[in-house]
Amino acid sequence: MHTPPTALADALNHGCRCQTLDAEQLRQELGRDAGLRDVAATLAHTHPHLFANTAVFASHATVQAVQAAVAALERTLSLPAWAQQVLPGASAIAQADHGPLGVFMGYDFHLTPQGPQLIEINTNAGGAMLNAVLLRAQAVCCGLMNTALNAYRNMATLEDEFVAMFQAEWDVFNRARGQTPRPLRSIAIVDEAPQSQYLAPEFALFAELFQRHGMQAVVIDPASLQLRDGAVYADALALDLVYNRLTDFDLSDPAHTALAQAYRDNVAAVTPHPRAHALRANKQHLVTLGQAAALQALGVPPADQHTLLATVPACERVHADNAAALWEQRKQLFFKPLDGFGARAVYRGDKLTKKVWEQILQGDYIAQALVPPPLRAMQVGDAATELKFDLRAYTYAGKVQLLAARTYSGQTTNFRTEGGGFAPVLWAPDGPTPLALMEHLPCHAPRC
Repeated sequence: MHTPPTALADALNHGCRCQTLDAEQLRQELGRDAGLRDVAATLAHTHPHLFANTAVFASHATVQAVQAAVAALERTLSLPAWAQQVLPGASAIAQADHGPLGVFMGYDFHLTPQGPQLIEINTNAGGAMLNAVLLRAQAVCCGLMNTALNAYRNMATLEDEFVAMFQAEWDVFNRARGQTPRPLRSIAIVDEAPQSQYLAPEFALFAELFQRHGMQAVVIDPASLQLRDGAVYADALALDLVYNRLTDFDLSDPAHTALAQAYRDNVAAVTPHPRAHALRANKQHLVTLGQAAALQALGVPPADQHTLLATVPACERVHADNAAALWEQRKQLFFKPLDGFGARAVYRGDKLTKKVWEQILQGDYIAQALVPPPLRAMQVGDAATELKFDLRAYTYAGKVQLLAARTYSGQTTNFRTEGGGFAPVLWAPDGPTPLALMEHLPCHAPRC
């Protein structure tokens, strides 16, 4: 009998409730720098649902399929024909190419028996640094975890890769201006009221990382940035690069005028940026990427067409002409606003009321084929349960840097679920599930 390559990962996700998170190790990892020790000491109280207490397993075949999908997506989104089709409808600020590609692209997937299915594309995917720390705080609960952790061959160098990515953005920015690349010296991590953001601890981790690599780094509200003498300043610090965590994707908010002008005038590298969002993260793109005729018209190579059509669920815009048909099919659909982010104003079709449906018709929505999320067995207190999860690929230049999961209950990821939150993705070997392991499933000891 043929054993699917995902059998072992599926068996672990459904049958093993071991707690792999070493809370004390996590606290130490978060508090490696003296300036972060207060964050580390209080995080369990301020962010009780940020980290799950266990890992999620993915087969090597799944990891390869995600990597292949990301590469095909990036090649398609980088085609000149794609830009020619997309940019005429984008904001004025997105038209110019200043060089940088955009750090931390995020591709979110649901895992299915047919392979990973793309659910969302994000240009400022949060959580990469938190997940790098989380990965180092996993206790080995069984022999398999040694294999799984070893499969993550870049775990020890992951943070160095993050720093190299920002240096690469700075280099390509300087080349685009006709200047010789030089070391990146100063970075601002920018978001509105950054200390009150839910992922504020990550901002502090990034600042510490940059400082550890010899750069000056600040966390600042963009309203505090100033343009003077041909440079953009955070207080007295002239900035080489801005790590942009705003959800004002076209920088149109008046409070972000200085940052928008610095981007237009090419006085600092901004990443991610409006052009990256316009080219990659508009939800209309999910419609195009799942249509064979559209991919053919763009000149997408046949191999990439095959990968995309197998990975991107069918989507269509909601409008008056198809409203009746979509309402009838609603139980098989998921509805998302074109300009939405962070799972706001999204609806599972089987939960829709007529009142909400009328709001959708008045808005600008896509209808995406419903792909149920996979489940992960959890031990939460004394209760055995299963939480949903998605798989996020953090990428740069078409390559996957890190895989992480978000576990949750409800319609979408929310970081409000008891026992849920970010979880590391560990690689389970392909092939038959070992009999010795099957005999121990389900397992639910604190450590197997």
